[in-house]
Amino acid sequence: MLELLNKRKEFSRKERYHYFNLKKGYEGEVLFDELTEKLQCECLILNDLLLEVNNTYFQIDSLIIMQRKFHLYEVKNYEGDFYYESDKLYKKPKMEVINPLHQLSRCESLLRQLLHSHGFNPQIVASVVFINPQFTLYQAPIDKPIIFPTQLIQHMENVNEITSKLTEKHKKVADQLLSLNITDSPHKKIPPYYYDKLQKGVTCPQCHSFAITVAKRICICNDCGSKESVTNAVLRTVNEFQILFPNEKITTNIIHDWCQVVQSIQRIRKILVSNFKIVGAHQWAYYI
Repeated sequence: MLELLNKRKEFSRKERYHYFNLKKGYEGEVLFDELTEKLQCECLILNDLLLEVNNTYFQIDSLIIMQRKFHLYEVKNYEGDFYYESDKLYKKPKMEVINPLHQLSRCESLLRQLLHSHGFNPQIVASVVFINPQFTLYQAPIDKPIIFPTQLIQHMENVNEITSKLTEKHKKVADQLLSLNITDSPHKKIPPYYYDKLQKGVTCPQCHSFAITVAKRICICNDCGSKESVTNAVLRTVNEFQILFPNEKITTNIIHDWCQVVQSIQRIRKILVSNFKIVGAHQWAYYI
């Protein structure tokens, strides 16, 4: 939602900072997931869980369940020069940032409490992963559970070599955690937005520009030259509308207004009829 809103409304400085931080963190987690997906050892991998214990919420970036140990990872996509001093983390020259080791300790403790409340008491090995190759940490403590970008490949190879045999109990733990995952975060920060205030139009799937020209059956981006069929462009833009306005009905008129660049309302109607189920008739018709 934030990604779509970033294209269609002007974010405040605080909103933009929040959005880019989330985006950066998500990209880091995706990079780490690509590494864990290559593991051949017998394990269960859970990603991006939001859990609650004793009215306290905590998030797990990645958890690898193995026979004897649970490997818990706090993934950070920090970029640039940082230094560690007096148990605090700073970005050079002197900007303090949240110490992920403190986050990791909190997450490990809450996860242990949650598992214990459900009758499980596994050994947990917790680590902070700095995923970005452009990250440097000066005065790095050698006694902290930190995995640096240059150590990631070797770490995954070491994990892969661990002998592991999963049982039904391991699968029960994984299923329990998945069932407890909170999909609608109470801390979700979506800035207020209104249909009339958002920029309308089809955006380029490559560069996200609104500079789109329709030439017969093709949408052409005037900024990067990317081409896309009108049908695909309209369907992609309908999907954006559904995400931003899940309670609004999809009608020919609203999608025609939302897309803007497709001048023919008949073409919009034809695309909707071909790809959705129509409910009702005439001016009361909408699509599902």
